[in-house]
Amino acid sequence: MSKVEEFEELRPLLFSIAYRILGSVAEAEDAVQETWLRFDGSSTLPTSTKAFLSATVTRIAIDVLRSARVRREEYVGPWFPEPLLSDPYQDPGRAAELADSVSMAALLLLERLSPLERAVFVLRDVFAFGFDDIATAVGRSESACRQLLVRARRHMEAGRPRFAADRQERQELATRFFDALKDGDVGALRSLLAADVHLVGDGGGKAPQLARAVVGAENVARVLGTVFPWLIQIDVMFELHEVNGQPGAIFRDRDGKILHTMALDVLDGQIQTIRSVVNPDKLGHIGPVGDAWAVDREVKQARRQQK
Repeated sequence: MSKVEEFEELRPLLFSIAYRILGSVAEAEDAVQETWLRFDGSSTLPTSTKAFLSATVTRIAIDVLRSARVRREEYVGPWFPEPLLSDPYQDPGRAAELADSVSMAALLLLERLSPLERAVFVLRDVFAFGFDDIATAVGRSESACRQLLVRARRHMEAGRPRFAADRQERQELATRFFDALKDGDVGALRSLLAADVHLVGDGGGKAPQLARAVVGAENVARVLGTVFPWLIQIDVMFELHEVNGQPGAIFRDRDGKILHTMALDVLDGQIQTIRSVVNPDKLGHIGPVGDAWAVDREVKQARRQQK
C-alpha cells in the first residue's frame, strides 16, 4: 500500500486514541492531521506503521492535553467532552471496552488522571497495546508504564458505578424518558429517575444553561417537565441518537440547526445522570449550530404571553 492508503486504513484507530486522550473531536482531528504530516514528512519507513502512527498521535495528544488542562481550569461552569455520535474505530473483540471508554462518565473519570496516566490507560486497557509500544509512545520505560497503569486503574475503579445496564434496557428506558419529556409528564419522568439523579449542562458561558446542577428526582422531573413543553411549542425538535455510546438525543430548532445534545447515564434500571452539551463551540462538528439564546428569548416571550 502507499503511504496515504496505510494512513487512511489506520485513521479511525488514530482518531479514537486521540479522542479518548483529549475529549475533544476538533483537537483529536487536529492531532490526526499532524500525525499525517509527520508521517508524510518522514524519509524512513517504520517497521510497524501502526505502532509508529499510534505512538505519534499519542505524543501529540499528550502535548495538547497538557495545555488544554489549563484552559479547562478556567472554563465557565461544568466542562464536558465534545459529544461523539459514532466511534469510527470498531473491533468486535474489544467492543465492550471501546463502548465503555467513550461514555461521558468514563471520559470525565479520565480527566482525573495525569496526561501520561491517561495515555497509558487508553493504550493498554482500551486498545490492548503491548507495553513495549506504550513505552515508546509515552517516552517512559516499560516498568514506569506499568506503574502508571496501576495508578490510572486505581483512580478509574474508584469512580466507576457498581452496576451497569445492558444495551436493550438502556434504550427502552431512554425511549420512555423522551416520550415523557415530550409530553411534559412529570410523574412519568420522576418514575424513571434515580433518587439522587443529577441534571447538568455544559454551556461554557456561551449559551443558556442551568445556574447549577439540579439534584433529586422530584426537582429534575419538575424542571424538565416545565421547560420542554415550551420548547416543543416553539417548534424545537429532538431526535433520539446515541451520544458517546449512551442513549441520548440531538435537539434542533425549527430550522433544523443544532441546539444541544443530551446523554443519559442508565444504571440499575434508573437514570442516574443527564448531561447536556449546549456550548456551540462543541457542537459544530455535528452540523450547523442554532442560536440557543434566541430560543431562550422566544420561550420566555411565549410564557409571558400566556400569563
